[in-house]
Amino acid sequence: MTTSKISAPTVPRTISCDAVVIGGGHNGLVTGAYLAAAGVDTLIVEKNDTVGGAAVTEEFVPGFRNSVAAYTVSLLNIKVVVDLELERYGLEIVERPAANFWPVDDRRSLFMPYDLAGRQAAIAAFSPHDAERLADYDKAMLAGALIMRDLLLRTPPNVKSGIMSIMRGLELGRDLVRMPVGSQRLLLDLMTTSAADFLGQWFESDVVKGAFAFDSIVGAYASPSTPGTAYVLLHHCFGETNGKSGVWGHAIGGMGAITQAMAQAAEARGAKIRKGSGVARVLIEGGRAAGVVLDNGDEIRARVVASNVAPKLLFSKLVPEAAVEPELRRHFTGMKTGSGTFRMNVALSELPSFTCRPGTHAQDHHGAGIIIGPSLGYLERAYFDARIHGWAKEPIVEMLIPSTIDRTLAPAGRHVASLFVQHVAPHLPDGRSWQNAHEKEAFADLVVETVTRHAPNFKSTIIGRQLLSPLDLEQRFGLPDGDIFHGQLSLDQLFSARPVLGHADYRMPIPGLYLCGSGGHPGGGVTGVPGHNAAREIIRDLKRRRGKRS
Repeated sequence: MTTSKISAPTVPRTISCDAVVIGGGHNGLVTGAYLAAAGVDTLIVEKNDTVGGAAVTEEFVPGFRNSVAAYTVSLLNIKVVVDLELERYGLEIVERPAANFWPVDDRRSLFMPYDLAGRQAAIAAFSPHDAERLADYDKAMLAGALIMRDLLLRTPPNVKSGIMSIMRGLELGRDLVRMPVGSQRLLLDLMTTSAADFLGQWFESDVVKGAFAFDSIVGAYASPSTPGTAYVLLHHCFGETNGKSGVWGHAIGGMGAITQAMAQAAEARGAKIRKGSGVARVLIEGGRAAGVVLDNGDEIRARVVASNVAPKLLFSKLVPEAAVEPELRRHFTGMKTGSGTFRMNVALSELPSFTCRPGTHAQDHHGAGIIIGPSLGYLERAYFDARIHGWAKEPIVEMLIPSTIDRTLAPAGRHVASLFVQHVAPHLPDGRSWQNAHEKEAFADLVVETVTRHAPNFKSTIIGRQLLSPLDLEQRFGLPDGDIFHGQLSLDQLFSARPVLGHADYRMPIPGLYLCGSGGHPGGGVTGVPGHNAAREIIRDLKRRRGKRS
């Protein structure tokens, strides 16, 4: 008779470092890389077995790989790419052959190349007036993008006392006053109006306005007529790929190639990364953040804690309730969240053949962003349907087929497609729930039928699919209510009010605790900017503390 040995219980360990970063998503990796480069002993802890957060690549059907959640590149800040030498660690970004393609009906489509003349010709088929207005619209959006790029890398002034906050506020105010009146008017419109109203200043065609309005509702869970959506439109327009403004691209190997390069950059600079290490709570001692306790009981003692966790989850799950004044805590936990988005990845036996642009051989429109959202009215109806019924009866679908550019993702002759779908309610009405697999499958079927109406072969070419509801996005990636931005980009949650008034400078109300994720300025998207900016403020504070001790 054999007896089994009883393993002794694991004794929790205590580890010490200068800074611990909660979450190895892209912003956490960026923060860790910058801190380590500045000589800060840094440990990044990630709950999953792979770093990258929502920017990961995985095999979802045997032989087929794709970006799981985040799926395309443009907003990744060039300063982060250069500072961290991401190309040295294998990052290669290839531009899409064209910008976007909108199937309108069985005969008509709007295919938008990058060049002005090509886009004017495409738009002229719907409105010669709008084609003439396009150049002026482009100039306005470029001007807005330049203003935003200047603000991206700034730490917003806090609406509270403090010499640094005052100086930042004065500097920003001086810059705004020096702007030409036209730029001031443009900035006011972009920050306060709806996308529908803003686009109405330029265009008359419902198809053309709908095409441009798509960017205004991505991840916003709002209709184009909602005030503030003009800013969301701008937020998706200030990016660049390979130095080309407004161009979107694909990372060879998927979005995981970006975060794997960031992880290598961080480790090369001295940061340590510990995977499979979820955080149970933030340690608070003497009114300061003193480290974290992991799910397995290990303690990591640190002078600085940088959180890449969404503010709503940070203050509801990880920060002890007594550590923050109740009203302020309610502001953090009450942040508006919910993108109204649903993600699908599908393996395809062949490319979709669109009725308005037939053919299963690779064409430029297959490599563009393929958007099922043929008019402004369509976008409006989708939102209100979702608010009433839980999802749009006619969903808005953006489909990318990255395997037309990147042959590493699928077997020869086969393809993978990313489907990013608006609008779905983060919480279904009438007692329904995303926990019910039937709801998820039913909506996915509706999405497939929606695409198939424009590409009749689409449904029959699907080999397998991966589905991520808002609940899946929350549970797997820590996106509250499935919010891809960690908090909506509404007017009351931007710049000095992000995440809440008084704490826009990445310093949380507990000394030693910082926010380095998309819940801080400038918000979501795979930019790396919140991580960059938070690291800068942490390094400043560490130097200041060293100076006081010496």
